[in-house]
Amino acid sequence: MRGVKSETSVIDFSARKGWSRAGFVLNVFTLLFLSFKELWTERRFGLNVIIHTTLKQIYFTGVEAIKIITLISLVLGAIVIIESGAQLTKLGGGSLVAPILIMVIIRELGPLLTAFVVIGRSGTAIVTELGNMVVAHEIEAIEVMGISPVHFIIAPRIIAVTIAVMVLSVYFNLVAMVGGLVVSTLITTARFSVFLHNLAISLTLTDVSVSLLKSLVFGLIISLVCSYNGLSVKFSSTEVPQAATRGVVNSILSCFIVNFIITLLFYL
Repeated sequence: MRGVKSETSVIDFSARKGWSRAGFVLNVFTLLFLSFKELWTERRFGLNVIIHTTLKQIYFTGVEAIKIITLISLVLGAIVIIESGAQLTKLGGGSLVAPILIMVIIRELGPLLTAFVVIGRSGTAIVTELGNMVVAHEIEAIEVMGISPVHFIIAPRIIAVTIAVMVLSVYFNLVAMVGGLVVSTLITTARFSVFLHNLAISLTLTDVSVSLLKSLVFGLIISLVCSYNGLSVKFSSTEVPQAATRGVVNSILSCFIVNFIITLLFYL
């Protein structure tokens, strides 16, 4: 297959380069470029395998995380309303409850907390899986058979994790709104219809777009950073936990930095 040598050299380069921040960013973007390049140039090969791998990763990353996402979002929506609603109602600012819910959850915490859950569950699993494959020489065996590891292993995980993060983020926001709505009707004097009206007039297309953009970028960051760290394992299985730790730390740090940049661009 075409492109196998270039992919192998990139993986080896990633391992040799070390953890300088500039080199890390360059290698992650290189991995992203190679993944989509291989998806296009090798699109006729192994499509069923790629679809199957992608769906399995979506199920693990998205469907199996619904329970914990539901719990966190309900509690978060309730907490935001309890902390802000009671005080604002005393000050005559009951109409500000919905805008605060939108600002705290949809703009910021919804995408971020969803990303953190995915990092903790799927990110560590990706690093561990790829790291063990490197140690067991499975990556080398795949290359020897003329199969592109980027095409069949990395690209499906990038697509699946990105889709799962976006869907989970939307679900998180909706459930948090429901939790906030229920608590708001219990602790404030505002009627259900009034809360919905305030929510509708406060929620803008920019808020929805920014939330989706953040979840899209977070999904790419998680899948790329964790895949990169998994491939950075060299010789021993003792390196796998260290790579998983680096993957989690770098994913969280990258998500925070990107979240700050996007917020700055849209709301400054």
